[in-house]
Amino acid sequence: MAIITLTTDLGDKDIYLAALKGSILKLLPTVNIVDITNSVSAFNIQQAAFILKNSFYYFPDGTVHLIGIDTVYSGQTKYLAVRYKNHYFVGADNGIFSLMFTAEADEMVELDIMQDLKFLHFPLADIFVKAACHLASGGDINTIGLPVSGFEKKMNLQPVLEKNLIKGVVIYIDSFQNVITNITKDLFNKVQQGRQFVLSFKRNESINHLSWHYSEVPEGEKLCLFGISDHLEIAINKGNASGLLGLNLGDSVIIDFQA
Repeated sequence: MAIITLTTDLGDKDIYLAALKGSILKLLPTVNIVDITNSVSAFNIQQAAFILKNSFYYFPDGTVHLIGIDTVYSGQTKYLAVRYKNHYFVGADNGIFSLMFTAEADEMVELDIMQDLKFLHFPLADIFVKAACHLASGGDINTIGLPVSGFEKKMNLQPVLEKNLIKGVVIYIDSFQNVITNITKDLFNKVQQGRQFVLSFKRNESINHLSWHYSEVPEGEKLCLFGISDHLEIAINKGNASGLLGLNLGDSVIIDFQA
């Protein structure tokens, strides 16, 4: 069965999400629509990119991922369909693809689909849906657009490496208020090389042990681990790390390795 996933900032209180799903089902009644999330903060492409980047590969090859973030029509806006690692992505060329992808796209086209004027303010339910349904039906990506060689570039904040130090920042806070940093497991292992460490952050808090799971410490105690995204997380076992530790998006964290 064909699969189309949705990653949007439409929420679930208005008509927009229903209009989007209804438009998909009109064109492709047998498709399986999967909500990755419709609760991205308005226009927050960094948040959407983090979620989709760390979830798309759990889906079968050939899945189409419709990205509904910052898609409102303007004269400068380009809409793209991209094939990447055997998945398809349909979204606006607003920098989100550069935030998600770690390698070159396999194929990429700028969509050349006639705009229905009644959907001018809501291209998600028109151009995006037509492209996504075409791809989910097994259609050729090159019949819905013209090949392009690149997309708008935006940069994720990268950790800073100094002698025996990694300086990172908080890039995401999940629904459990676990605090996720931009320090990846690969980077941590590369710098650590088996050494002891101290992870420091706000309020003079610190952690010096890497846990394998949340319940490794008593309830209410803080910990750090590498979660499902392979990014370093700061958490509290059955507690709200962000609120209780005062950690917010953009806050700094430092890992100091034993010399």
